[in-house]
Amino acid sequence: MQAEPNQPPPAAWQPFTARGVAAFAQARLGRLLTVQFLFALLVAASVAWFLHHAWVPVLDDTVNRLPDQSEIRAGVLDWRAASPVLLAENRFLAVAVDLDHTGQVRSPAHLCLELGRHDLRVYSLLGYLPVSYPTRLWISLNRPAALPWWGAWMPVLLALSAALTILALFLTWAVLATLYTLPVWLVGFYANRQLGLRASWRLAGAALMPGALFMALMILLHGLGAVDPLRLILALAAHLLIGWVYLWMSPLRVPHIPGADLSHSNPFATPGTT
Repeated sequence: MQAEPNQPPPAAWQPFTARGVAAFAQARLGRLLTVQFLFALLVAASVAWFLHHAWVPVLDDTVNRLPDQSEIRAGVLDWRAASPVLLAENRFLAVAVDLDHTGQVRSPAHLCLELGRHDLRVYSLLGYLPVSYPTRLWISLNRPAALPWWGAWMPVLLALSAALTILALFLTWAVLATLYTLPVWLVGFYANRQLGLRASWRLAGAALMPGALFMALMILLHGLGAVDPLRLILALAAHLLIGWVYLWMSPLRVPHIPGADLSHSNPFATPGTT
């Protein structure tokens, strides 16, 4: 049996196929980080678009409907207008004021922010989360103060959300690639592939990219109303499964170890075959 001829490693440029992911095992770390950054940009752009498309219009209306004199001081909301009242809503987000949380204003929106006298309640499919107002901050919750602040900071907040998304993705991918390194190395070891621990880490990092692209698409479809919140949560789990499929398939596309006895890598192989 002849060993595979020595050939230059294929260029690592696309992580859409098992062979394309396998190419990153022999590529430089900088190539992997560049591709990951491009994918992170796609996900961050989808997140920023969703926030601008789904949340910003509601927050715009909320700011315009604030009273002329209201504030949060010493952890207490001094609301000088009617309550309870629904300030603004769409299918994604709603903002209401109910000082005593009486439940008289409820919205079918996916996420509802309800301002009470002493706390903010965030309602979602998972229930609600109470968030107490800061006791050491004074917040001008009135239209004359909020309008210029929101107009100046809204683009900055969108940019920050995109930057935080990129940072969170890189940290998550680094942790997951580290967790997956040993399983990838074991697959390569028993299949007689040229996979060390560093190469396995790079391959694992590249294998996460198809799932990230799938998640970016799901966020866009959610913003367009084609995917409801429950299916979005299921998509979050499915994007991990996509990565696992690539983690299993891609090590088998890495070149064999030169001179390895390939007949032992396949228990069903007949003598003289691989």
